Amino acid sequence: MTSPEVVDLLTRTDMVILPIGSLEQHGLQGPIGTDTLGVIERGKLIAQKTDVLVAPILYPGNSPYHMAFPGTITLPAETIQLVYFQAAQSLLAHGFKRFLILNGHAGNAATVQYLVDRINQETAGMAVELDDAAQPFRTGAARPGSVFDRHAGVSETSRSLYLTPNLVNMSVARTAPLTLLPHLQKILPEVAAGDPTATRVFLAEALKAASTGKGTSTKDMTETGVWSALDVKTATAERGRTETEASVNAAVAFIERWKQLRPLGTK
Repeated sequence: MTSPEVVDLLTRTDMVILPIGSLEQHGLQGPIGTDTLGVIERGKLIAQKTDVLVAPILYPGNSPYHMAFPGTITLPAETIQLVYFQAAQSLLAHGFKRFLILNGHAGNAATVQYLVDRINQETAGMAVELDDAAQPFRTGAARPGSVFDRHAGVSETSRSLYLTPNLVNMSVARTAPLTLLPHLQKILPEVAAGDPTATRVFLAEALKAASTGKGTSTKDMTETGVWSALDVKTATAERGRTETEASVNAAVAFIERWKQLRPLGTK
């Protein structure tokens, strides 16, 4: 967009999506920029349905547990939140007031929560984590609850095949056996089934940087970087389309409801 186009948009909305992703390995098949590229594309799809600025600020996220895979770039949570907070201050100066933080990487979750709170507590702006806010509006595209499928797995690869198909190389896709610590392996079925306590305990220990000594970095748990018990070769663009459309439609529904509750120009 040009600067005049941003000025014109401000006559119709004071909302801005800040996509937050990461630069980290995504198995043998996915680009390092999967999370960032995907979340930007998702933001653009939302903006096609409702007036909102999409403002990518930073490509890396917090990914220390992927550092055994070359190409991964990780930044401290403190750096990430500060860059986005200062970017929000710039956008506030131009007239944007409502910030929709769209997170494409689970490792940024705590950083995003802090960023949302800083904007709400320290500025004239208002912020929400968009996927969380949109959850009550979400229908369909429920993920299977019986098999473990997370980072660079079938679901995520399917979304990449839909959003950035020219960057996914399915000819080399391969799922490696999971090599979890015995006590984590034991509770894996409960995590896959969606048990909230098992999941919370599992993720408190799993996917942590090698420097923590937990033995749960990505390389410790999967040779290829795919964190899934499913065959990643079964990923499809059609599944990615269904999952993406569900999240996009829910986000649009939330944004439209917020616009009703607080019309543009409200003091």
